Amino acid sequence: MTLKATAHSSKKSSHVRWFVLAVICIASSILYILKTNLSIASKTLMSDLGITEIQLGFAFSATSWGYALFQFPGGIFGDKVGSRRALTIAATLWGVFTLLTGLIPGPGIISIQLMLTILIALRFLLGASQAPFFPIVGGTIGNWFPISGWALPNGLSSSALTLGTAATGPLMVWLLQASGWRESFFIIAPLGLIAALLWWLIVRDYPVENPAVSESELKLIDSDRPPPIDPSEQKGSWKLVIKDRNILLLTVSYFCMCYIFYLLYDWLFLYLVEVRHFTQQTAGYLTALEWIVGAISATIGGYVCDRCAKKYGPRSGYRIVPVPALILTGVLLIGGAMVNNPYAAVLLLALCCAFTQMSDCVYWGATASIAGRHTTEASGVLNTGGNAVGGIAALMVPITAKYFGWVAAISTGSFFVIAAGLLWFLIKSDQPMAMEPLKIPGTLQNSH
Repeated sequence: MTLKATAHSSKKSSHVRWFVLAVICIASSILYILKTNLSIASKTLMSDLGITEIQLGFAFSATSWGYALFQFPGGIFGDKVGSRRALTIAATLWGVFTLLTGLIPGPGIISIQLMLTILIALRFLLGASQAPFFPIVGGTIGNWFPISGWALPNGLSSSALTLGTAATGPLMVWLLQASGWRESFFIIAPLGLIAALLWWLIVRDYPVENPAVSESELKLIDSDRPPPIDPSEQKGSWKLVIKDRNILLLTVSYFCMCYIFYLLYDWLFLYLVEVRHFTQQTAGYLTALEWIVGAISATIGGYVCDRCAKKYGPRSGYRIVPVPALILTGVLLIGGAMVNNPYAAVLLLALCCAFTQMSDCVYWGATASIAGRHTTEASGVLNTGGNAVGGIAALMVPITAKYFGWVAAISTGSFFVIAAGLLWFLIKSDQPMAMEPLKIPGTLQNSH
């Protein structure tokens, strides 16, 4: 790509990068509002369309598979056309597919099979259109912030998506009660267009393309960048990543941990209404509370992770948070499923959310420590594993609930999360990938 020459002010220091970060956070929240809405509308939608929990699970699964399968193609698309253009197109599609979901004909007009097929197809396309977001955001943060300052913007964007998830519960419940599930989709669909417009107006692929960026801000952004990478060193980097033992172990562990994320993400609201007998309004607020706790815990986890890695080294330091947190999550999950008091169940499940979110950032720090200058490729592998499990959990949970009950459906997640914690004993975060030509300073923390 050839960068346009622009005149930059040398007299006054600018802070354009923080406006870019604000747009990233807004878009991140919007993405998760449009992704989470189906979960909150699930009870009303199932009643209106006449579908079962297992059939709804196929729609959840389609979203996750679309999201996972298009991580790599989405990142390539962003590289080809530029982050500004790519994400403007993608965010517009979020709104389009959300709007079309609300237009699905009811069972009195078309067959349930055709109706379900359309729902699954639209959710797959929504997931596919959202897949480029975080690969593109990772590159945008990399271009707009100095390497030593990556942690804060990545942490804030992660918190923004969690807060977007938290906001969806009360927002959707209010819209469902005021209108209906179709109307609620129509009302929130323009959020995608708002994200697209903000991105197009404010974000540029590179700081040098924006004349509002001062010379001093450009120097700050480039202050700790390594020399450009020789293209010959990048050839075969994907093969190098997928052959690395520690990256593969991290991915398997992350796959197992994210089963809990998707169990709560897709099914918590319906579980609170159908099994714990909360009203939809109360369930909406309780779901929001779970994710607010998760956002706070993610911030704490990032801070503790950095301190432990610096004090004890990457191998031992990165184990201090996830090993006890994930194993304890497995125990709490069983307790949350079996306890009779519904509020006690909410508390235990909130702690599960807290401990998994607290552990999430450690995976990204360990990936950067192992992969070095190949962190982008390694993060793509990790993120694909973390999202692919969503397609499995979306079906495994309702099928298990139907044949063995909800206690079994929730408790099954304990096997996954305990395995995730134990796998950390095999991960050597201080062992760089073979043939690593250059170690990029700093640690990347981002969970998407």
